[in-house]
Amino acid sequence: MQKATRFLHLILNVFPRRHLIAASAVSCCLLILIAYPVTEAEANRQVSEQLVLPAKSASETIPAIEAPEPQLRWVEQTVGSGDSLSLLFNRAKLSAADVYKVSSSKDGKLLRNLYPGESFHFGLNKTGELQELHYIQSRLVSRIYNLEGGSYSSELIELEPDTLLSYREGIIEDSLYLSAQQANLPDKLIMELANIFAWDIDFVFDIRQGDSFAILFQEKYLDGEKFAVGDIVAASFTNRGKTYEAVLYKDSSGRSSYYTPEGLSMRKAFLRAPLDIFRISSGFNLKRKHPIHKMIKAHRGVDYAAPRGTPVFSAGDGKVLAAGYSKANGNYVFVQHGQTYVTKYLHLDKKKVRKGQTVKQRQTIGTVGSTGYATGPHLHYEFLVNGVHRNPRTVKLPQANPISTNELAAFKLATTPVLTQLAQAGASSEFVQLEPLPSAQIGIASAN
Repeated sequence: MQKATRFLHLILNVFPRRHLIAASAVSCCLLILIAYPVTEAEANRQVSEQLVLPAKSASETIPAIEAPEPQLRWVEQTVGSGDSLSLLFNRAKLSAADVYKVSSSKDGKLLRNLYPGESFHFGLNKTGELQELHYIQSRLVSRIYNLEGGSYSSELIELEPDTLLSYREGIIEDSLYLSAQQANLPDKLIMELANIFAWDIDFVFDIRQGDSFAILFQEKYLDGEKFAVGDIVAASFTNRGKTYEAVLYKDSSGRSSYYTPEGLSMRKAFLRAPLDIFRISSGFNLKRKHPIHKMIKAHRGVDYAAPRGTPVFSAGDGKVLAAGYSKANGNYVFVQHGQTYVTKYLHLDKKKVRKGQTVKQRQTIGTVGSTGYATGPHLHYEFLVNGVHRNPRTVKLPQANPISTNELAAFKLATTPVLTQLAQAGASSEFVQLEPLPSAQIGIASAN
C-alpha cells in the first residue's frame, strides 16, 4: 500500500498537470469501452436464461410403469387314498372357509369326487390368500380356479396329444402272455388283444406253438414325450393256420367296437369265459366223480380256478334272475339273456348285483370265492340254452349286430387304410404317423 502511495506521489510531481488531466480522460474512455461489451453479454445471458422453459417432471414425460403383480407362492398336494378336499386344504395350511369358498363356486361341485394320483397346486398371494387353484386330473386335463371379485371362476384346460401308431408282432412259443411280453407289448394291450379275439379263440386250450399275432396300436405323446398307450386300432391273430382280423371303428352313434374287415362284429352276444385270469380246473362232464362227495355226478358247467377276489363278468347283456346264497352253491348269481339263454355263476366270494338288476356284457357281477361246496377258490360257470345245459367252451355263440347296411360304405372308407397299414407294417417300421381319416373314423379313446 505504501509503495502504491509513493508511486502515485511520484507521478503527480513528475508529469505536468495538463498531461495528467488528458491521461485521466483517456483512461475513463478505455474503461467505458471495456465495460460495455461485458454488460451487454451479461444482459443477453440473463435474457436467454429467462426464455428457457422449465423442464417437465419425469412423471409427466415418461408413462408410469406398472409394478408387476406379486408372484404367487405355490403349494402342491397329491391326492392319496381316502383324501378329501378338506384334508388337502388343511395340509396346504388353508382354512375350512377357503374350502367352502371354492367348493360353493359355480364349478365347485367338480371337486367332490377325487381320485388317487390327481394333484392340486395352491397359488397363495402375499397375504396368504388362495388366489389360484390348479386341479390336475391328468397330463391332459386340468381345471384352474381363479379368485376374481371375491369369488372363484374356473377354466377347463384340455391338451391335445400327438398320436402315433406303433406296430408289434410276435410268435407264440409257450403262452400268449409271455410271447407278447417278449415282443415288448404292454400288459394292458395283451389283455386287450385276448379280449378282441376271445369270442373266436380259447386262449387256454386253442393256443399252439407257432401261432402268431400282429397289432397296430396308439401311443400318446406330449411335448415329444410318450406318456400313455392308447387302444389297439387293428390286429390279426393266426391260430392253427386260420387268421382272424379285427379293426376298431366308431359308428355314427359314437360307439366304438371291433369288427372283421367285412363289418361283422368281433363281439358275440356272450363271452366265451366270464373272467380274464383263470385256468380250467374241471371241464363240462356229465359223468364226473365229485371231488367232495366221491360219487359220479354230472358236472354241468366249467370250473375256472382263479385267485380269490378276481372279478367275474356277466357273459352277456341281460337281467339278474336270482342273486343269493345256498349251502351247495354258496353265493350265486343267475342272469337271464332274453327268452333263450341263462348263465349261472356259483361259489362267489361276493355278489355285486341284486335280483332284477339289468347288466351289460363284461359288467362285474361278483368275485371269485370258495363259498358252498368248494375245495378252493374258483368259479363254477353254467350255460343253458332253452333250459338245457350246454358246454360253455364249445357251444355256438350267437353273433352280435353287424355294421348297418347304410353305414357299411363309411366303415370301409375309414378302416381300409388302417388294415392296409397293418398288412404292410414290418418289424423295421416300428412307428407310423397317424394319417387323417374320414369323418366316420376309427374309434379313438382318450388317454387321461
